[in-house]
Amino acid sequence: QVQLVESGGELVQAGGSLRLSCAASGRTFSSYHMAWFRQAPGNEREFVAGISRSGGMTYYADSVQARFTISRDNAKNTVFLQMNNLKPGDTALYFCAATPRMGLRKVTDYVYWGQGTQVTVSS
Repeated sequence: QVQLVESGGELVQAGGSLRLSCAASGRTFSSYHMAWFRQAPGNEREFVAGISRSGGMTYYADSVQARFTISRDNAKNTVFLQMNNLKPGDTALYFCAATPRMGLRKVTDYVYWGQGTQVTVSS
């Protein structure tokens, strides 16, 4: 079992940057592919970015491509989301999630979830 705890969310102005972290418990972190999702009020939870077990492969939603970067440090059991050029539309509760299969984008494909960290982008 994997427990996930997100941090790093805060209020930021449009055009600014934030780095989210997701710390995982357990010795099996490197066995899982990881992803970030987000959910804005009134909206469904949506995929943002994913990364393979080794960190060698990454993939993104079109809306964040070239602005966000996902990475991981398996020695520290942590996955990161670097967010640049933030827009008001990026305002949401951001979740990290773990799955045993690579390349997935659906909420139902992910087994473990954190509680989320709030990102608010002001215009």
